[in-house]
Amino acid sequence: MEKVTQPKVYVRTCVALLALLALTWAIGYVDLGSFNLIVALAVAIAKAIVIALFFMHIKGSSRLLHLVAVAGVIWLLFLISLTLGDYFTRGWVPLNH
Repeated sequence: MEKVTQPKVYVRTCVALLALLALTWAIGYVDLGSFNLIVALAVAIAKAIVIALFFMHIKGSSRLLHLVAVAGVIWLLFLISLTLGDYFTRGWVPLNH
């Protein structure tokens, strides 16, 4: 039997996502120098966590589902590290104009 989620949970989630959207929009107009990317990525990660916890019903689910979600994030980070490792160690061919 599945647990029924109350509508107020979805309303709060929507309000949180709208607040994060407003923060994303505001960050676009503020010059934080080299921290712009870091703050934008932090807000994007916060949005992803809210969506995963409430819309994907990871919050309140079994430990196995938590383990699978964490394993998916670890796998994603591993693949990104492989891609960045290749990108940063590759020799670039100079262009002859």
